[in-house]
Amino acid sequence: MKRKVLLGLSGGVDSAVAAYQLKKEGYDVTCAFMRNWDALANNDILGNDTIQNDICPQEQDYLDAKAVAETLELPLLRVDFVKEYWDDVFTKFLDEYKKGRTPNPDILCNKYIKFDAFRNFAHENGFDTVATGHYARVLHKENESFLLRGKDANKDQTYFLCQISQDALQHAMFPIGDMEKSEVRKIAAALHLDSVSTKKDSTGICFIGERNFRQFLSNYLPMQEGNIIDIHTLQTVGKHAGVLYYTIGQRKGLGIGGSMGPWFVIGKDVVKNILYVANGDDKKWLNSTSCIVSHMHWFHDEKPNGAYACTAKFRYRQKDNEVSIRFLDDATVFVSYPQGIMAVTSGQEAVFYHEEICLGGGVIEDVFLQDSTIEEQIQRRVAEHGSSK
Repeated sequence: MKRKVLLGLSGGVDSAVAAYQLKKEGYDVTCAFMRNWDALANNDILGNDTIQNDICPQEQDYLDAKAVAETLELPLLRVDFVKEYWDDVFTKFLDEYKKGRTPNPDILCNKYIKFDAFRNFAHENGFDTVATGHYARVLHKENESFLLRGKDANKDQTYFLCQISQDALQHAMFPIGDMEKSEVRKIAAALHLDSVSTKKDSTGICFIGERNFRQFLSNYLPMQEGNIIDIHTLQTVGKHAGVLYYTIGQRKGLGIGGSMGPWFVIGKDVVKNILYVANGDDKKWLNSTSCIVSHMHWFHDEKPNGAYACTAKFRYRQKDNEVSIRFLDDATVFVSYPQGIMAVTSGQEAVFYHEEICLGGGVIEDVFLQDSTIEEQIQRRVAEHGSSK
């Protein structure tokens, strides 16, 4: 019997070609378009330039997916995970921002929607496997599966898949993982998939799309103006729109004038709504040599015993960094990188690799600067500022 595969068809070129590849290889393929965001119900008003459009981008994506399915002569379902997305992805996203951290919604979306809610839907409806258009590869062994980088290094998306479960990975397929993006577009053009062959890649927040991010976030976390403080002098050098909207290391959008710049963010006090900035040697203030990673997901049951050398990415598209990791408990890792790395940021994801294999990832919890005296200075100066008010 043919294996029954449920493919997430997004209305983009990658999933369209993934559907074609599966059909060509003889699988029994059904496509499904996921609706995970309702702009009006979710108060997605400010920052949403498309709210008054006759056809919203999500509905246009569905029409594009429908055209692809019709051209490929494949059935298309429409499934709704709006509640699950709000509860399991967006609420967690907002909770992290309230703490002054910078979460990655794409990782949450893959973990809780595409490879959980969607996979459960597939299982309940008699499908053997879930497939997506991710640029990643999976190697299935008898008792476990391995997540491998996509062939196209520029498009590799294993970073965003680092939190999916081993069970989900064992029932996953990535049909375009061995392809370059240019090849994918050529196939779409040759198949006359006109609705997607030249369509630009989706950007913005997973399943929400492009937004004026600061305005979008203000729908849920109201802006609260506060002071920008120079860590050197403890003097106010500007005003911010709300500390939640800024990231450690950020340079643009600070609105600080004068000749003392360039300025960059080095700290945030969420309770007092204060943004701390510095100028001068950014390496002095932003270079760290170790961090603690929590909520660690390791794809395999056997974890390293003692120090383990591997590589890590602390942001998507960042080059691989040589690191040494040591598990402190089942879900917490101490990561050391004596060479120093700039702007490793709490709340973002650290993803670990052994050559082509993605080992897993977790949330950056605490970051330790290269010069511990600088770290102590920041804490002391912030304390002094607080006591002087």
